[in-house]
Amino acid sequence: MDQQTRRFGLYEVSILHDGFYEAPIDVLTHAAGPAARDGAIAAWGRPTLRIVVNCFLLRGPGGITLVDAGTGTAWGEAYGHARTALKSLGLTRESIDRVLITHLHGDHALGLFDGEAAYFPHARVLVPATELSFFTDAEKRLSTPENRRGGFAIAETLLRLYPDRIDAIGTTGDVIPRVTLIPLPGHTHGQSGYLIENGGRDLLLWGDAVHLETLQAADPEVGLVFDLDGAVAVATRRDILGRAGDHGWVVSGGHVDGFKTVRRVGDVFELVPAA
Repeated sequence: MDQQTRRFGLYEVSILHDGFYEAPIDVLTHAAGPAARDGAIAAWGRPTLRIVVNCFLLRGPGGITLVDAGTGTAWGEAYGHARTALKSLGLTRESIDRVLITHLHGDHALGLFDGEAAYFPHARVLVPATELSFFTDAEKRLSTPENRRGGFAIAETLLRLYPDRIDAIGTTGDVIPRVTLIPLPGHTHGQSGYLIENGGRDLLLWGDAVHLETLQAADPEVGLVFDLDGAVAVATRRDILGRAGDHGWVVSGGHVDGFKTVRRVGDVFELVPAA
């Protein structure tokens, strides 16, 4: 897949393809219960999920910014291609001035690490404050199912390898010029997106608010077992699809193929390629 690059306001934004995530179809959930889940599985029509994994490069004020960092080498040779994409654009790990994290899951944050070293030696790492607070809380770690604790380990490593280069960020003011944080909880408690101002044709990079762009736009109650709070994830997904459609935003995310816009179709939605 080729990089896709467009200008949004102050920034030239490139999609960096990191790999494809594959999982058995039984990771699907549905808020309405087993029968609705069976319907979603039938609508998908295949025994496995295969979805793109992206991160994003922003060139603009203050230098070079990444939104998420991909997987690096942590998930094997099928992933980590965002690093190659950076090199093809003439950039090195030393070129990156900052990384904006949407949430602390492996396909978004493990690319920050190079074994027991920081992969980006000069970058500051900006993490939603709610996300960082949750994944550094020992009591919340104990109350989270063991197979959903990956974010705690990532936060631990982040604090160790970038000890003086982490900023916890909120919704007050710009994160960087003309870029604001939009809370999108549910998939994780502090997951957030980044809205890049572009004179009304803004770009929202929404992390994992939507994993399955066709299925979840048509039925926002479809979720994945990886959502820490499935009910909140459904409400967030329906809300952000509606807001993006109403405002005419362009959207993309960790698992969206290219730049899209959101179209209302009755009570549900459709993602279509952005003009």
